[in-house]
Order: sequence, then structure tokens, then C-alpha cells
Amino acid sequence: MAQHKSAEKRSRQGEKRHLYNAAVKSKIRTEMKRVLSAVEAKDAEGAQAALTTAVPMIAKAGSRGVHHKKNASRKISRLTRNVNALKGK
Repeated sequence: MAQHKSAEKRSRQGEKRHLYNAAVKSKIRTEMKRVLSAVEAKDAEGAQAALTTAVPMIAKAGSRGVHHKKNASRKISRLTRNVNALKGK
């Protein structure tokens, strides 16, 4: 348990940040699943629409430190590659 006032505040801030990060990660996972399910169903238009909503969310999480920037970039790259492969067929 925190003894100093500043340590108590840091604990409160960390808890808020944890809840925010968990919510953002959950939304990102949901959007990624939406894209991948559209790709599996071979729905090119649906996959593109889902990708259009997923990419900004992932990029924002990367810029805000929820995900590491390279992790966010990798997620975007893989999703885009899946959707583009579907378009090529």
C-alpha cells in the first residue's frame, strides 16, 4: 500500500490508465476480428470497410502508447495485407 501522498496519486493514475488501455485494446481486438472474419468470408467490400475503421484506432493506440508504435504498425500491415490479398483474387 502506498504511504506517501504522491505514491497514492500515482497509484490512482495507474489504475485509470490501466482501465483506459484495457478498453482500447479490447476495441482494437474486436475491430481486428471484424476485418479477419470478413476476409475469411471473402467479402472484399466488408473487409475494406472494417479495415477503414480499424486502422485509425490502431494508429491512435500506437501514438498514445497503448501499443508500441511498431506493434501497431505491424497490426495495420498484416490486416492491410490480408485485405489486399482478398482484392487480388
